[in-house]
Amino acid sequence: MSETVMSAKSCATGLKVVVLSAAMMSAFPVSAAVISGKLSDSKGDPIAGALVRLSDIQRGVSESVYSDAKGHYVLETALDGELRLRFRAHYFADYEEQVVLEETGASLIKNLSMAELSTDREISESLAASYHFNELPFDTKEEQPFTRDKFQLECLSCHQLGNPFTRTVRPADSWQQSVRRMHAYMGAVGITEKDERRAEIFAEGFNGEPTEMRPEFPYNQALVNTKVYEFQLPGSGVPHDAYVHSGNGLVYTVDQFSDGMFVTDLNSGETEFVPHPEQDMPLGGIFTVLGIPPAMNKVNVRHGPHSLAEGQDGKLYVTNSYSASIGVFNPETNRWEQKIPLPGNAPYPHTIRVDNDGILWFSVVGTEQIGRLDPTTGDITLIQLPEPRPVAITPAVLTYGVAVSSHDGSIWYSRLWGNRIGRIDAKTLEVTEIESPVFGPRRLRFAEDGILWQTGYGHGQLARIDTKTMQVKVFDMPEFAPDARPGPYSLNIAPVGEEVFHQVLYVGGELLR
Repeated sequence: MSETVMSAKSCATGLKVVVLSAAMMSAFPVSAAVISGKLSDSKGDPIAGALVRLSDIQRGVSESVYSDAKGHYVLETALDGELRLRFRAHYFADYEEQVVLEETGASLIKNLSMAELSTDREISESLAASYHFNELPFDTKEEQPFTRDKFQLECLSCHQLGNPFTRTVRPADSWQQSVRRMHAYMGAVGITEKDERRAEIFAEGFNGEPTEMRPEFPYNQALVNTKVYEFQLPGSGVPHDAYVHSGNGLVYTVDQFSDGMFVTDLNSGETEFVPHPEQDMPLGGIFTVLGIPPAMNKVNVRHGPHSLAEGQDGKLYVTNSYSASIGVFNPETNRWEQKIPLPGNAPYPHTIRVDNDGILWFSVVGTEQIGRLDPTTGDITLIQLPEPRPVAITPAVLTYGVAVSSHDGSIWYSRLWGNRIGRIDAKTLEVTEIESPVFGPRRLRFAEDGILWQTGYGHGQLARIDTKTMQVKVFDMPEFAPDARPGPYSLNIAPVGEEVFHQVLYVGGELLR
C-alpha cells in the first residue's frame, strides 16, 4: 500500500502535497457544507471534467471534485472559514476566488462561465511538461542513440523535462554542463560527441517557441465519483515515497532532500516533520566519503531517505540513498532509532519491500545489487546481479523496482536502463534474468493471484505477467496526442479484484497541468 499515497515537488511553486483517493478517507468527519454549480464555456456549452478545488491555505489542506458530463459539480466539504475556490479545465483560463463557509450545513451555489485560452502561448503554457518534451528533435531510426523512447528512458527518469524550469532557453554549451553532470552520476567521465549532441538537441528543442501539440483529453465518467484530498508538506524538498501505517493510520512520507520524515494525520490534517539525525554522516553522504567532487555532488543532505516499508515489528525501514544505509523509524516514539550501514561500497539503496517472513529486500542502484536485511539480527546480504547491459548511452542500468511474489515468495526486480527483469529465489538466492516484455521496466507489483504487473516507462505500456506460465499480455497507455504516449512511473493493485491503479505523479498540486 506504500504507493497508494502520492507525493510530488513543484519546481515552479515549491508546493508539496500528499494526495489521497476518496476510498482512503473514511475516517474524515461528516461534511459540514456543500458547494455546487455548473461550469460552461462562452457559448453556454457545459465543461465536463473540470477540476473544482477548495483550499484552506492556512491549514494547507484541499478537497477537489470534477464536473460531470453536463458541467455540474457538487463538493461536499468539512472545510470552513475563509477558503480559496479554484476552477481548472483544459484549454480554459484558471479562475479562483475567496469564499467563506461559516455555518454547519451551509450551501453555496457558484456557476461559472470559463474563458477559453485564445493564444498559442497561453495554450502552450497550460500543457503538461511531457508535451513540451515531445518537441525535442529526436532521432527517428531505432538504431540511433537519441530516439524518443531512449531519451525518455534516460532523461525523464529523474527530471520532469519540459516544465517551465527545465525548458528555459539556453545555448548548447550551457546544456553540456548539465549533461556532463548527469552522466557523471552514472559513472561516465568527460564530454563525448554524444554528450555534445544531446546538449544540441536540448538547445534546439527548448527554443522558447510555443508547442504546436494539442492533446485531446476525453471525459471519463469515473471522474463523477472521484474526490481528491491534499495535504501540504510544509518546508519539503523532494518528498518521495509515502506509506499509510497499518497500525495508526498515519501517513509517513520520506523526503529525500529535506532529510527526514513527514508524518500526516488524516483526521486533523496536521503534519509534523521529523529530521533524520546526522549520525556521523557528512553533507553529501557516502558520496563525500568516497571523494566525489563537490561539483558533481551538489546536495545539502546527509541521508536522502527515498523509499520505506513497514516491518512486521511495526517499524518503518527506509532506504537512505545518500548515506548507503537502511534507516529505522519507530512510529511509537515518532523518532529515528538507528541506521544500518550497507557493507562495502553500496551507494544509493533505492526501493524497499518486505516479504511474508519479515525479511526486507531492496535495490541498490549504485552497485547494481539486491539487498536482503534480516531486521531481527541486522544481518545484510548483498546479491550481485548479472553483468549490466545498458540499452542507451550511460553505462549504468539502474536496478530499480522490487516486488515480492504472492505466488511463491520469490523476489522480482527491474533494471530500468538495462531493459531486464529478474527473479531471486528467497531461500537459495539464485538469480534468473529475462528480457523485459515492455521497454524500460520501472516499478512492479504482484496481485494476490500471483500475477505480476509492471510498467514500461520507455514505450508507455503496462505488462501483465503470469509468473507460473510466463504468459505475457501488454497494454498500451492511453495516448492523448499522436506519438506522445506518457511514461508510467509506478502502479498499484486495488485491494479487491485485479484492477491496476497507475500512479500519476504531479507537480505542486497541478493535477491538470
